[in-house]
Amino acid sequence: MKIHHRISKHHLKIATVFLFLLLLPFLIKFTGRSVTDLLFQRFLDQLFLEDVSSNGLNLHYTLADPEALEIRNVPFALKAWSPDDQKKRKELYAGRLDRLKRFPPALLSEKNLLTRDILLLSWNTECSPENQEYFHEFLSPSLGIQAQLPVLLAEYTFRQEQDVKDYLQLLSSVDTYFHGILDFEQEKARQGIFLPDTTIERILSQCRDFIQDPENNYLLTVFQEKISSLKDIPPSKQATYGRLHKKILLEQFLPAYEHLIHGLYQQKGRGKIQGGLGSYPGGKEYYTYLLKSSCGLYESVEEIQQRLLTQMEDDLEESQDLLKKMPEGTSSENQPAPPFRFSGKTPEETLAILRQLLEKDFPPAPPASYHVKYVPEALEPHLSPAFYLTPPIDTLQPNDIYINRFAGMDELSLFTTLAHEGFPGHLYQTITFASTDPPRLRHLLSMGGYVEGWATYVESYAHQYARTDPALGRLEWLEHSLNLCVLSFLDTAIHYDGWTREQTGQFLSSLGITDPSSWEEIYQIILEDPANYLKYYMGYLHFADLREECQQKLGDRFQLIDFHRKVLEIGPCPFPILEREVLKSFVS
Repeated sequence: MKIHHRISKHHLKIATVFLFLLLLPFLIKFTGRSVTDLLFQRFLDQLFLEDVSSNGLNLHYTLADPEALEIRNVPFALKAWSPDDQKKRKELYAGRLDRLKRFPPALLSEKNLLTRDILLLSWNTECSPENQEYFHEFLSPSLGIQAQLPVLLAEYTFRQEQDVKDYLQLLSSVDTYFHGILDFEQEKARQGIFLPDTTIERILSQCRDFIQDPENNYLLTVFQEKISSLKDIPPSKQATYGRLHKKILLEQFLPAYEHLIHGLYQQKGRGKIQGGLGSYPGGKEYYTYLLKSSCGLYESVEEIQQRLLTQMEDDLEESQDLLKKMPEGTSSENQPAPPFRFSGKTPEETLAILRQLLEKDFPPAPPASYHVKYVPEALEPHLSPAFYLTPPIDTLQPNDIYINRFAGMDELSLFTTLAHEGFPGHLYQTITFASTDPPRLRHLLSMGGYVEGWATYVESYAHQYARTDPALGRLEWLEHSLNLCVLSFLDTAIHYDGWTREQTGQFLSSLGITDPSSWEEIYQIILEDPANYLKYYMGYLHFADLREECQQKLGDRFQLIDFHRKVLEIGPCPFPILEREVLKSFVS
């Protein structure tokens, strides 16, 4: 039998007051942190809704079910861009910075503090360029909007009938959108910042290839395949949509490309400067902004160049050491290579193999479905060898990887490409980061250096997985690393130091590349997309350098999987923040 004592109300009151006074400092701290975190999360949610609702195409690719977040009546027409938009964008970020700084860092959770620091650095960067609106460029032969738009339209998922209507609205707005781009290009010409004729010719070639056979344009076939999958739409209505789609395609969309071709052709000869950004007044400053904004790189260009030259020397030295240990007569072009480990596998089978192999060095991949597709023939000459389309953040599917057969990849190249795009590259990084439940806003932030750097970094592991001889796998990676290193260095030399075609040719000749046509092609590719190679290669070097620093400081306590897990959990961010967070976690 238990005896239940009844405490007096007076004693209870005294005890409660005493306990409250004792815990008051902790309650204030806890409550303040909780309230601040809640307000901060609401702030992030508000920004996400503002940004994702500002562009119908981005909304469709970001959310499969926007109505779940009460997002409705978003205009799906593409909006023409102008320099005034850039000024408004800076004003927007300046206002957001003021609001962001009102949240005391000491009262934020670790996750929210990380997000705050990422936004603070990123928005300050976006506010930094002054009077450089006309350096922005929409068009390039491979990465320009006119080359990417057909793929985005082909992959536009039809989940319900409203998606069909939104798609048709997008399609019918392209003519107005391209008119705005041409107006902007004409103003760029007046400002003395216009595309060289060589670049214009390559853009014109891409556009002509896309529209050369209007009645058989692949978007017609893709539309019919997608709409036929919507069982809620009766066949008669599907046919009506099909006729409307063809009418818009033939009378508005493809003529928009014709107008773009004509408008650009009329502007030929107005690009007086034939070099990179560094050849224009203010171009160096804009290039350093691109390195920060597009690549997440905050060191000086001179420091980047020195790092690249050091890596060139290290890779050459290691390659020579490996070659000395191989059978006589072995060279990078002619070596008694052991058979490729995964010969005869389909891309889907290769991805399944990579998903298993990565568990040796990386955390296991979260569940995910994926599909391998092929670039339409009309677009093959002008698109990358492969690319991955990120899925909506509320479904994380479909995960589509495109292979460009025009690239003519051999089995090893295809294997490492699928590692870059799939496992443990883009697809793996995307779904792993999403599994940490980050704030939705972080999915909208463009962190090209982290994302492309990670995918390049994991290629070094893929080369090891592909060969039974680790030394040969390493040698093949070093060859690839050297190529990217040279291209990255030339990116800085052309766009920051103002190197000409002749200077570029002399540099390449000193490295044994003596074909003038190769010099011209390399110069042209770099000219068209400033800082693009730096995203991949300097991004890779930051991951590799960070891993080495952690290894040196931790010694035998270093675990590669733990390092990769932490990098993936932190997620896409500028490199100064990534390095701070990783080192704080591992070596503090």
